[in-house]
Amino acid sequence: ALVHSSTLVTAGVYLLIRFNDLLMETMFIKFLLLISGLTMFMAGISANYEFDLKKIIALSTLSQLGLMMSILSMGYYELAYFHLLTHAMFKALLFMCAGKIIHLMNDNQDIRLMGGMSLYIPLTSLCLNISNLALCGIPFLAGF
Repeated sequence: ALVHSSTLVTAGVYLLIRFNDLLMETMFIKFLLLISGLTMFMAGISANYEFDLKKIIALSTLSQLGLMMSILSMGYYELAYFHLLTHAMFKALLFMCAGKIIHLMNDNQDIRLMGGMSLYIPLTSLCLNISNLALCGIPFLAGF
């Protein structure tokens, strides 16, 4: 899941950043802005109703990709590239923490059964919270 999230999914965003000059003067950019806004909204809403930890992380990746596409469609390709790099770094940390939590929960991915993690694995819980806050855009972290 980590390789899929960090390389395959973001390759499309990277290619659009590389071919940014070819796409800027077309009607495709306005369509991309509309689709990316819908992607952010629908993935964010869907993640709120999910209980599987890996699906929540996948839907947050989809929402972040929508944000990158909307930033790109507004013409800020440097910002889209920076967000791509910071997202990959913090999402990798998030996947590693989630993998450890799922392993310690005997391969159970239901978040309703994961209460009190900071008491049992405080360092993993701290890293998970930092990566979540960075991906949410909290000030003084790279996602801001």
